[in-house]
Amino acid sequence: MLKQYLQDFITLIFPHLCAGCGRSLVKGEEYICFHCLVDMPRTNFHTIPDNPLEKIFWGRVKIERATSWFFFRKGSDYQKILHHLKYKGMREIGVEMGHNFAAELKDSGFFDGIDCIVPVPLHPKKEKQRGYNQSQAIAEGISSILSIIIERDILIRRYYTESQTKKGRFERWENVSDLFEVKPEGYFAGKHVLLVDDVVTTGSTLEACAQKILECKGAKVSIATLGFASI
Repeated sequence: MLKQYLQDFITLIFPHLCAGCGRSLVKGEEYICFHCLVDMPRTNFHTIPDNPLEKIFWGRVKIERATSWFFFRKGSDYQKILHHLKYKGMREIGVEMGHNFAAELKDSGFFDGIDCIVPVPLHPKKEKQRGYNQSQAIAEGISSILSIIIERDILIRRYYTESQTKKGRFERWENVSDLFEVKPEGYFAGKHVLLVDDVVTTGSTLEACAQKILECKGAKVSIATLGFASI
């Protein structure tokens, strides 16, 4: 009881704030408030055959199914949340969001048949700079609901690249072409892989990852991201 009183007093003086809207978090809320979770602009792509995310990959790489949790818009509270995840050291936001994302879709059938989860890898240099891979954190949250294994160090990024943020579609593709490899070779043969990332814009990075995985005989790829940013 004394410990709880002390925690409540500290929270009163130094309140925890929602990473999105900035409201004070209440008991039961960790990093994102209930209001932000309820008001999230959900895509519901998992219920839409040939949805806009899947169409991004048409004619580029074979994807079984793809979904994003919410629409990502610049200046929104949800951009703030992902900014905290990627650049402010708040790794646990990724775990919490992945957990909630998977919990919402668990009974939808979207994850049926998935054998393993693969987060889009960072180059070791960038991961060391950031302290973690945000996609890995999201994957951990998803795995906590689905109890599906995460394969972390099989799909690897071969070399360091500059940021994709200000690049167009063709420039992004040039920046990631032949960037990834699977070690050991053929590891994903016969497996249905769920590729996980934070935000998809042009899909170039996810496409490059998927192509390498699909070089494994009989492999299949589906995609899940938190945000969908239309261009």
